[in-house]
Amino acid sequence: MQQNKRPNLVSLTTINPDGSHYVLHPADVSGRFTFFRRIFGIVLIAVYVLMPWIPINGAPALFFDVENRRFHMFGLTLLTQDLWVFFFAISGLGFVLFFITALLGRLWCGWACPYTVFLEHVFRRIERWIDGDATARRKLDRAPSSARKTIRRAVKYALYLIASTAIAHVFISYFVSLPRLYQFMREGPLQHGATFTIIAALTGALYFCFAWFREQFCIILCPYGRIQSALTDDETVVIGYDSVRGEPRGKKSDPNAGDCVDCSRCVQVCPTGIDIRNGLQMECIGCAACIDACDDIMRKLKRPEGLVRYDSTKGLEGKKRHLLRPRIWLYAAMGFVGLLALGFTAFHKAKPVFAEVSRMRGAPFFVDPTVVRNHYQLRLLNKRNQPVRFEISLENPPAGFTLSGLGDSLELAALDEASRPMIIINDRENYKGPTELTLKIEAQPGEAKILQKIKFLGPNPNQLKQPKN
Repeated sequence: MQQNKRPNLVSLTTINPDGSHYVLHPADVSGRFTFFRRIFGIVLIAVYVLMPWIPINGAPALFFDVENRRFHMFGLTLLTQDLWVFFFAISGLGFVLFFITALLGRLWCGWACPYTVFLEHVFRRIERWIDGDATARRKLDRAPSSARKTIRRAVKYALYLIASTAIAHVFISYFVSLPRLYQFMREGPLQHGATFTIIAALTGALYFCFAWFREQFCIILCPYGRIQSALTDDETVVIGYDSVRGEPRGKKSDPNAGDCVDCSRCVQVCPTGIDIRNGLQMECIGCAACIDACDDIMRKLKRPEGLVRYDSTKGLEGKKRHLLRPRIWLYAAMGFVGLLALGFTAFHKAKPVFAEVSRMRGAPFFVDPTVVRNHYQLRLLNKRNQPVRFEISLENPPAGFTLSGLGDSLELAALDEASRPMIIINDRENYKGPTELTLKIEAQPGEAKILQKIKFLGPNPNQLKQPKN
């Protein structure tokens, strides 16, 4: 395996000329960005783990109940017929991500991407705890096989497997409730083959990615890095090297040299193995490790910080910056419209109750000596996590129309569903022909109301006229 491979703009650092994987051992770094990034990562992991435990309105804060086709999101329950709401959620969040990328580059990748969060704040922490710093890890890689090396490798990969299994189980708990998941675990894999297979496959994929594939997922598989060039421009705030100040590189004692002493500390700490001094590259995930590393060296040399910093390409060249430009406003507006539409549809259209009226099979209407009858099937679904009482009536019905078959009210348990026959009757003497009626369904009156338009059918009114004596 190659050692001390120097990054360039021609080939990927993580891939050797023969196509094999060049294993990176990024050095640890400390600084203000690393501190806040680590705190933010811990918060994100805590949110991921705790979300299935936090009840809101009787269900986990985020729970996609695929088996029962109900999706709970922060107190809002959606059914399969409500999934069109996700269109606005995905489009709105997508444009928000475009906005962030156009304004701040790949901030998402380095700070909030789940893959980066788990890799940097879980698996690399395990590796550094077991194998030591970057120098110790490279030395261990080169060392011949021994009992000490074997034990370290076994412990490290065992902890990787445990962490991958835990992440997979937490992920599944978003689709299978925690009590049921615990029950599945107690009953054994043979009784729940599908769930066990999914968890095993997900665990294997996570183990492969975090134990071996690592940064290559971001470089080779993730498409986001490839579309950033279409979303960014010379005004986008990215991590860059101030070549005007730093070049030419040289020793501190050289009066003709710039501020960069070519210590390569920025390269040593990079999790994707690039040299930020070569300019903005697709592999850069915006983690700011190189900023903290360079600032630390500048402080030791008693030189100003910021040789590597967050700035736009124009800013690094000493030109005037314009952060708020047309594409920023466009992405912000589109993201706002998407999220606004999501809020409107989620809270005004995706009601906590669902009602559907269909005509029963058979004859469309029945004629008795005194009335004309239409038979319907009413389907009600309580999407709340508490019992709901429904009151059903006709809203402002024409003279002679009555509703029967449902009683005064109907109560459904939490997340329960029921189908009931419903009959609408019209007196023969008041029948004027087919009529459009409005069925009013109130859930715990005053809280939710659904109006359903239904068609009352019947024969030609002239056919109902009684012959004169």
